[in-house]
Amino acid sequence: MKMKVLIADKFPEQYVQKLKDSDIEVIYNPKLGENDLPEAVKDVDCIVVRSTVVNAKTIEASNQLNLIVRAGAGVNNIDIKAANKKGIYVSNCPGKNSIAVAELAIGLMIALDRRIPHNVADFKAGRWNKAEYSKAEGLFGKTLAIVGYGNIGKEVAKRAQAFGMNIYAKDVTRIEGYGAKDFSEFDQILPIADVVSIHLPATPQTKGLFNADMFKLMKPGAILINTSRQDVIDEEALINAVKEKKLKVGLDVFKGEPEGKDGTVESKLRELDTVYVTHHIGASTEQAQNAVAEETVNIILHYINSGVIDHWVNRAKVTDAHYQLVVKHYDKPGVLASILDVLRQGNINIEEVENIIFDGGLVACCTLKIQTSATGDMLEAIRNNPNVISYSHVSLD
Repeated sequence: MKMKVLIADKFPEQYVQKLKDSDIEVIYNPKLGENDLPEAVKDVDCIVVRSTVVNAKTIEASNQLNLIVRAGAGVNNIDIKAANKKGIYVSNCPGKNSIAVAELAIGLMIALDRRIPHNVADFKAGRWNKAEYSKAEGLFGKTLAIVGYGNIGKEVAKRAQAFGMNIYAKDVTRIEGYGAKDFSEFDQILPIADVVSIHLPATPQTKGLFNADMFKLMKPGAILINTSRQDVIDEEALINAVKEKKLKVGLDVFKGEPEGKDGTVESKLRELDTVYVTHHIGASTEQAQNAVAEETVNIILHYINSGVIDHWVNRAKVTDAHYQLVVKHYDKPGVLASILDVLRQGNINIEEVENIIFDGGLVACCTLKIQTSATGDMLEAIRNNPNVISYSHVSLD
């Protein structure tokens, strides 16, 4: 039976064809929205989405869904908890659109400093106002604070370095590369930063991170860029800071962003002259979309051919395993079953198992991570198995 893949967002045609050429049944419907998916997903094995929301209702409605691929980096539009309950893999394509997002972030910095949209709008309206638009400061030598130094943050730093900016960065990991210097506390950097660029995932820890207290720390007239997730900014606090501190703001995401690809939009941000909002198009360059699409195809084909999930995001990082049992054995039918049966009789749950075959196919090594310790009698039974070469049993705590 062919694997059936539903692509519920815009996807390059050549990569749709690549899946079809691999004997995969592809349903390509980029106009599907969150509320359309429960019906559309019932009999598919895999869903591919970009921004379309995969909610719990969709996951619960599926009959044979086994893989959800986010054709991008963040997975906040997928209900991970619901996927976990049904044992559905969730995968993503980290780093493939980093350059595109970084280019937009830099573009917004320049646009805000030089007021490019206002320049163009005045010209289109027949107004010439050179004196007004000759007041830009320029970015050279300015202090840039990058909040979140992952793939995108590093690409922003790389480009800002070429602009001669003084770069600081903050992340949970060590700050390295592109001349960026670490800052440990926001109250050290925000008062002196001319530009702040946010590149954070949406997590409980980052939600509302930029609130009224943070905006109080920011330098008056500073530029704030957010091309990550709208949840990291308290929008009401931002609006107040724009009015009170004359912040210049470039956003690719905002509260109440329409799900559809066109139509009308309402937002209090429309009323603010120094706020530029783009249409959540940070990753939307042809280069980035091709790179993401290629990685998406690779994930699906690798899964079909090997059962391995690349960039598996909902794999447990911490399990309830407290002991490890490693058994080297002859690679024959029934050997592993007999070892597992010994553990079963002792009511020991296996949290993880990996069986690796030595070159030549005669011997294998099985690593089992288990909840509780095997007893002496169990280990004796394993040792007495004529097809067991050796074993080790150690605590992981």
